[in-house]
Amino acid sequence: MNPVSEGEAAELVGAPFDLEPLAALKKFFGFESFRPLQEAIVGDVLAGRDVFALLPTGGGKSLCYQLPAVMRPGLTVVVSPLIALMKDQVDGLLAAGIPATFLNSSLEPGEVRRRQRGLERSEFHLLYLAPERLALPHVRDELAGWNVARFAIDEAHCISEWGHDFRPEYRRLAELREAFPDVPMLALTATATDRVRQDILALLGLRDPRCYAASFNRPNLTYRVVPKRDTYRTLLAFVRARAPESGIVYAASRRGAEELAAKLSADGIPALPYHAGLDPGVRSRNQERFVRDDVRAICATVAFGMGIDKPNVRFVVHYDLPKNLEGYYQETGRAGRDGLPADCLLFFSAGDAAKQRVFIDEKSSEAERALALRQLRQMVDYAERAGCRRRALLAYFGERFEGACAACDNCLEPRALVDETLAAHKFLSCVVRIRRRGFGVGLHHVVDVLLGRATPNVQRWEHDYLSTFGIGKDLSRERWLGIGRELVRAGFLRQAPGAISVLELTERGRTVLAERATVMLPAAAAPAPRGAGARRRGAPERAAAERGAASSGEAETFELLRALRKRIADERDVPAYVIFPDATLRAMARELPRNATELRAIPGVGDKKLSAFGDAFLAEIGRLRESS
Repeated sequence: MNPVSEGEAAELVGAPFDLEPLAALKKFFGFESFRPLQEAIVGDVLAGRDVFALLPTGGGKSLCYQLPAVMRPGLTVVVSPLIALMKDQVDGLLAAGIPATFLNSSLEPGEVRRRQRGLERSEFHLLYLAPERLALPHVRDELAGWNVARFAIDEAHCISEWGHDFRPEYRRLAELREAFPDVPMLALTATATDRVRQDILALLGLRDPRCYAASFNRPNLTYRVVPKRDTYRTLLAFVRARAPESGIVYAASRRGAEELAAKLSADGIPALPYHAGLDPGVRSRNQERFVRDDVRAICATVAFGMGIDKPNVRFVVHYDLPKNLEGYYQETGRAGRDGLPADCLLFFSAGDAAKQRVFIDEKSSEAERALALRQLRQMVDYAERAGCRRRALLAYFGERFEGACAACDNCLEPRALVDETLAAHKFLSCVVRIRRRGFGVGLHHVVDVLLGRATPNVQRWEHDYLSTFGIGKDLSRERWLGIGRELVRAGFLRQAPGAISVLELTERGRTVLAERATVMLPAAAAPAPRGAGARRRGAPERAAAERGAASSGEAETFELLRALRKRIADERDVPAYVIFPDATLRAMARELPRNATELRAIPGVGDKKLSAFGDAFLAEIGRLRESS
């Protein structure tokens, strides 16, 4: 029942390379069909073309180079930025019967030499390397003798300074084209704006590449934003409502991550911290315990998660406001990689935005400040908006989404429009009177005037003498900031781009003031419900899946199969998903296969896994059938 070891890898290399793509897909990965764009990408990779592929997290990027690696002779070299994940990725390939290995600093010198000898003998189909290692001249000399068939550059957005995860060592990958001019290259990423995409193509030197970009939409994810009130108790209820599932809680600081992990653990939720300040050994062990389902939650800074190979993350919580939408999308994308329903919760307060403005003001470069402020405004707009959150996320990446998504809080529970005529007229009048003094100001300065705050700038420019000074003391600063941003979203005001986003009235705003017209704005966000949505599902397929589980007893069967999977994984010292992903276990719980033929028909059950684990799962399913 053991998965193939690296010592057995040579026995697999002799397998014929004449399988058709669908046959190879079923044999090694257990699937009958491709996900969107996968088949076309695989075809171009097999044809030896350079390829750029932008597929969302969970969209099956890795299969685009793993399948060609078992269909053609030669070595596929995979550039991966996080060495902590290489072992898990290789374990998954070995469990599927695919000879793969990695070389990194975690290995003893003797083990490195043993693997190098295997590479010299063409015993492996895939080799995982970090970009830093590839930059070493002797490594490139070794690659020249290992029959490299293709390079796969994972997390390719790291090469661009405009990406949210820029890594200088990725720039050295451009030298691969010079060293191996005839070896095709596949660049893959889950998130990239147009500017980052162009950087990837240019800096990697891709030649006449086929470019693929799938939809950024993740229909299995439900997005919610709740105000930061009684925040920890809301988080605790949210996590408890999802027992025994696991998830990630992102915090803005190392201290915050550690405090949240300690609080959750004290309240009966096994949790560990993860941040760059931890001892590397502790950080690695904490990540491994989370990946292997030994703890339910990892409380982390943004240092955690890029390239994480754990498909059954069922929730992602942002305890603090992210810095930009691109990072937020990437982090929420770590939920539900297996295609099953998952929840994304963001806690928001204007105070978080104010803290970030302080850090932004400390940046030395005017261009950096302007960029950071623009990104912060986009993030705040997402958090405060009353419209579909999915539409806003996709629009950021240049993708249109029509209609209601049925899987975000604003579509599931639309906020009512309320009469904010008096507050709107006060705000617009204040902007007009300030501009009559000769120049415009930003949102925060207008709110200072409305609240009657005699700040140095308010006094310097004599805005404390305006008739609108102090007329807004009946509302909180947070509410005035929200009203101002709603007036911008509604088209009554516009914000000029730049480090200071000067406010000015639009034609629509001037008309409203002149005619004293009624202004209806979305109601302020309500306090978070206990559990922040708990088990209220969004996507239609989510509700259907849960109704099916409730009517057939699948949920209980799934939990028993998951316990069996955990025992097998622990015996083999691999993450549970290496044995079978959750989606495969749910299909087993639904179909209750009686023999090997029926089990092989389950998506995710390939030949090697059928041989290694089939008997144990069939026996457990048989026992459950007899006891029911």
